[in-house]
Amino acid sequence: MLIVMKNNASAEQIHTVVGVVKEMGYDATPIPGGQRTAIGIIGNDGGISSDRLAGLEGVLELIPVTHPYKQVSREWQSENTVVSLPNGTKIGGSDLVLMAGPCSVENEREILDIAHRVKDVGATVLRGGAFKPRSSPYSFQGLGLQGLEFLARAREETGLAVVTEALDPDGVDLVVKYADIVQIGARNMQNYALLRRVGRAGKPVLLKRGISATIDELLLAAEYILAEGNPDVILCERGIRSFDTHTRNLFDLAAIPVVKSLSHLPIIADPSHGTGIRSKVTPMGRAAVAAGADGLIVEVHPNPPKAMSDGAQSLYPDQFTKLVDEVKVIARAIGRNFNPTLQ
Repeated sequence: MLIVMKNNASAEQIHTVVGVVKEMGYDATPIPGGQRTAIGIIGNDGGISSDRLAGLEGVLELIPVTHPYKQVSREWQSENTVVSLPNGTKIGGSDLVLMAGPCSVENEREILDIAHRVKDVGATVLRGGAFKPRSSPYSFQGLGLQGLEFLARAREETGLAVVTEALDPDGVDLVVKYADIVQIGARNMQNYALLRRVGRAGKPVLLKRGISATIDELLLAAEYILAEGNPDVILCERGIRSFDTHTRNLFDLAAIPVVKSLSHLPIIADPSHGTGIRSKVTPMGRAAVAAGADGLIVEVHPNPPKAMSDGAQSLYPDQFTKLVDEVKVIARAIGRNFNPTLQ
């Protein structure tokens, strides 16, 4: 439930309402707005008796929140959340943001080279896996700490922000030391202990949709993070499992406008995992931008046939340049900015 306060409600009246909510056994979160404050009630699984609340001084109206997720809902917050990174990148506003880099960090020379190349064509965030959850235990699992150190050096040289994955609650602290965005991969979308831990980590979180997850399940996973006090969550559509074998996953373009209508959180698209096929990444990247995605996260490798993971879906640098040129046109056509400036 949302308690909307009158525009002239005093700080004391707001404090009183919060106190009553807590007396009822729930948590209350004040949400300051441009003209008035709302108070969100969380911690309830069912309906709340409004009798005690409606008559309190300063209360304008009570609005039931109809979705099982609360803090991520547009009913809770109508304005778009904008996630700001230390290098000046803003995700969720009018800018189209590009994140790019290899699936896995393989060596220092390569990650430094690809960081410079993607920055030169407009990326402001470098992606790269230091810890890799693989379907087979015999596949390359990442360089671990050394990979994180290579990503940090690339950031120092280029000014790019870094997004990389944490696999478990115990590993979050290490990733937080090196990353600007902590990624939660598709396999971990419903790892609730991990979601709670990154909710307390103090860094933006990139939450990827699970391979069989509904949109409601994605938003409920995000709710775990916000419930721990972290509002800086970026959702990611990366394809879901399908019966069709022509692509690696079914890239759910409709999820982008659906999420936009339901949630204030930004959503980016991953056409690399969404298709799994290099030739399909660019057309689906274009389509995702046209559908309203706040950004793209794309796998780029200097020599994809020799990549240690996901080479088949990784773009060559020249292909990434072409993709960027094309999405710039689409971004301008729908009123989005593409003017990356790094601090």
